[in-house]
Amino acid sequence: MANIPLYLAPLAGYSDQAFRRLCKDWKVDYLVSEMVSADGLIRDQDKTLAYVTFAEEERPYSVQIFGSDPLILAKAAAALLPFKPDFIDINMGCPVRKVVKRGAGSALMKDPLRAAAIVKEVKNAIQGAAILSVKFRSGWDLNSLNYLDFGLKMQDAGADLLCLHPRTTSQVFSGLSNWEHIQKLKQAISIPLIGNGDVDSPETAAKMLKDTACDAIMIGRGALGRPWLFAQIKQFLKDGYYQPITKDQILKTSLTHLDYALLYKEEFVVVREMRSQLCHYAKGMPGSKELREKINHSSSVNELREHLRQWLSH
Repeated sequence: MANIPLYLAPLAGYSDQAFRRLCKDWKVDYLVSEMVSADGLIRDQDKTLAYVTFAEEERPYSVQIFGSDPLILAKAAAALLPFKPDFIDINMGCPVRKVVKRGAGSALMKDPLRAAAIVKEVKNAIQGAAILSVKFRSGWDLNSLNYLDFGLKMQDAGADLLCLHPRTTSQVFSGLSNWEHIQKLKQAISIPLIGNGDVDSPETAAKMLKDTACDAIMIGRGALGRPWLFAQIKQFLKDGYYQPITKDQILKTSLTHLDYALLYKEEFVVVREMRSQLCHYAKGMPGSKELREKINHSSSVNELREHLRQWLSH
């Protein structure tokens, strides 16, 4: 169990370079970009450049693309090759309305033939230069659970790796994910499977592995404000226990997050974008409501730092 790979999930608005670098400090194995529009990559590459720019120390990393046209996705994947990503991931699981309305994301689960055509075209375009993975859901709703058939079609079309988030599109992120779907898909396919959904502690990570026998775990929302989760999981799987995080470590990590953000973005952008990130560090802790108020009304990075120091010094 000790060597199970851990992935940071693509999180729109969160998994930028600063957060990815922070998770790397805390022992995550694989990083994935924020979701990138295939159309955007082709038509306005300069604008989407920030989403696909990685540092060498971030390897191995994946760029996740989404779209609905097989040829455009193939062209986008080819456009990524100069950046030398280790993986290219096709998103077929995003339930967000503006993505689904375009026939992309989890809308593709209602059109498995188109989804398979996308995988074939992308596979042909990248010619083995990167590992090709596909992330998808259990189905559109509880009356159309087609993850088994869909996963087999993606495998047959040429996917090297699959990732299942076992909720339906209609669930979005509510309710519990059904890990039994991961277990059943793992038994049905011959390529590796990443399990994703509701892993928010070392204990739940161990339970997912035990219940599903998946080959790797992807963590998204569970790592927001808690990048140390990756290191805790590794320690728990190896030694059967893990070190609880201290207030000093939370402060140091949140301040490092701010420092990393300033390496890649202007201060006014950092202040705006880091508000939601920093609020996650305070979630569920005493004084979190007051801290959120102060963070959301801060106008400089120094203000943010001071609010964090005061909160964590109590």
